[in-house]
Amino acid sequence: MNKNAPIYFMIFSVIAFALMNIVVKYLSNFNVYQIVFFRTLGTLAFTIPIVLKQKIPFLGNKKRLLIARGFLGLISLSCFFSSLQYLSVGTAVSLRYTAPIFAGVFAMFFLKEKIKAIQWVLFIIAFIGVLIIKGFGIDVTTIGLILAISSAFFMGLTFVVLRKIGTNDHPLVIINYFMIMAFLFGGFMSINHWKQPNFSEWFLLLSLGLFGYIGQLFLTKAFQVGETSLVAPLKYLEVIFTIIFGVIVLEENYNLWTLVGISLILVGLIYNIYLKKTD
Repeated sequence: MNKNAPIYFMIFSVIAFALMNIVVKYLSNFNVYQIVFFRTLGTLAFTIPIVLKQKIPFLGNKKRLLIARGFLGLISLSCFFSSLQYLSVGTAVSLRYTAPIFAGVFAMFFLKEKIKAIQWVLFIIAFIGVLIIKGFGIDVTTIGLILAISSAFFMGLTFVVLRKIGTNDHPLVIINYFMIMAFLFGGFMSINHWKQPNFSEWFLLLSLGLFGYIGQLFLTKAFQVGETSLVAPLKYLEVIFTIIFGVIVLEENYNLWTLVGISLILVGLIYNIYLKKTD
């Protein structure tokens, strides 16, 4: 496999997730449980037929890790969608993608992956960029902050579990564990919070599954074949794509400080990739 494959996989993933973020924010008048339900329903419509057609073992091999991945992913997803009820999309995504910092720490302890001192400096630089972008203290509510950071924490744990699973299970099996658990949870919890969508809202709700499927598939593949400390920082690109799409679609405004923050993220991100490729 091409040594740059994990990088390409992650770029495809973040673009898809950025588009999903925009749709979720646009549909913020719907309850988070209903959003989770449709997010998973659309993805399962793609994954289950493929798994059955290709006769992929549905239950997988690393069952405990697969359940753990699904559970952690469900918590992270729910917290993130909830944070969009209180924060702008750029702010929420920026806060959530402190996850690579958590992932780096967890990978060091649980996977024994080595991270150079300069890489920690670069992580901090990127994190400072995220703080600048989100406009800390301007439009951040306490509950929104807690939800977004909680999402980042559990996402960091998810990255490590994915790396632990490695190539022992098919990416679609890993995705299905996550999606089925979230589907059951979202469906059950939305019973008393259901809002009937109109035609355009049906289309947008179902599109969540498509974007989520593409994003999740390439995210899983990236972490299966790439080191956590290399792949995880690429998630910062989702902040940039989300802000761009937010300006175009949602007409959000970002000032010079946002551009400074983006520049810091890119510097930390690109130089970290360079360091890993020269090892």
